[in-house]
Amino acid sequence: MLVIMAKAPRPGAVKTRMVPGFSPAVIAAFYRCLLDDTLALAHSLSDVEVAIMCPASDVNELVHVAGNQASVLAQKGDGLAAGLTSVFAHFAEGHQRRIIAFNSDSPHLPRSVLEDAFETLAAHDVVVGPTHDGGYYLVGAKASHPTLFAHDGMSTSSALERLLSRTRALELSVGFAVPFYDIDVADDLTRLAAELRLAPTRAPRTARWLEKWELAAPHLRSGTGKL
Repeated sequence: MLVIMAKAPRPGAVKTRMVPGFSPAVIAAFYRCLLDDTLALAHSLSDVEVAIMCPASDVNELVHVAGNQASVLAQKGDGLAAGLTSVFAHFAEGHQRRIIAFNSDSPHLPRSVLEDAFETLAAHDVVVGPTHDGGYYLVGAKASHPTLFAHDGMSTSSALERLLSRTRALELSVGFAVPFYDIDVADDLTRLAAELRLAPTRAPRTARWLEKWELAAPHLRSGTGKL
């Protein structure tokens, strides 16, 4: 089971760390590309059910975005920690299976990394994919552990450290996916654009958006934020 942690691609509600260098409408369009490509990546996996977990206020918009590609569920509570807790409380209830929560802004992740994460989870209680900034881009488990994500988030600089501290307290075995990066600030776009120029099929919608961004980049960096 692969559950994408998502928000509706609404101006001012997504990727806010990239503003004010970009207009909220531009960022919302970019996030929609990331989400569409993340859904495509998820469906490239064999025999893996795909779902989206999101704030309750975003369900209707994300049902429209996902179409028939994924079921969309409202999390219980506010914030990413509540969303992560909701993933495992919902999908692990009544039976044990491998469940991975995956962020919605890493469609450039090689499919093999997700495949390996599921294999790693078969031999451990928890699997984690660290980001270079101290967070994590995926976390998986085979059961619900309600205290595992208390006051946590996947993109904060101490999130990984706090998560691992809780796994030790709960005496859970942990396996790791390869470290990777997600897209939080404008500098991340430069790295992603360079990668997708070489392999645009990894995230084709995002690659097309980045082509436009690179053409307009000097204008964007001037602070007007118009694309």
